[in-house]
Amino acid sequence: MNKVILVGRLAQDPEVRYTQSGKAVASFTLAVNRFGGQGQNSADFIPIVAWEKLAEVCGNNLTKGQRVLIEGRLQIRSYEANDGQKRRIAEVVAQTVEFLEKKQQPSGDNENIDVNSFGKDVFPDEEIPF
Repeated sequence: MNKVILVGRLAQDPEVRYTQSGKAVASFTLAVNRFGGQGQNSADFIPIVAWEKLAEVCGNNLTKGQRVLIEGRLQIRSYEANDGQKRRIAEVVAQTVEFLEKKQQPSGDNENIDVNSFGKDVFPDEEIPF
């Protein structure tokens, strides 16, 4: 079974891109605390990838420093870098993202949200479909 559950804080805002076929993909890094012996703490910085509607939700609702729970699977993939070297990367492909803190809102409010524009606006927690 390949299942990963992480709780941490976003190290940067998600970056949302679109594939040639039009699928949304969001990528960001999650800083996860690692408790060591003798009171020494450190953090692991884990790359996260989300696809399609979840990618759009992440891109529109998550910001650097926000605390989230990610549930997904570990993926190891290979790619060729610009210098021609073959590289491998381990990343978590998110299947579920749970917001553990509200996004900091600008001075305005989000009362007038069009629910039909899913993935384009910031949704109040009670309207998020997962």
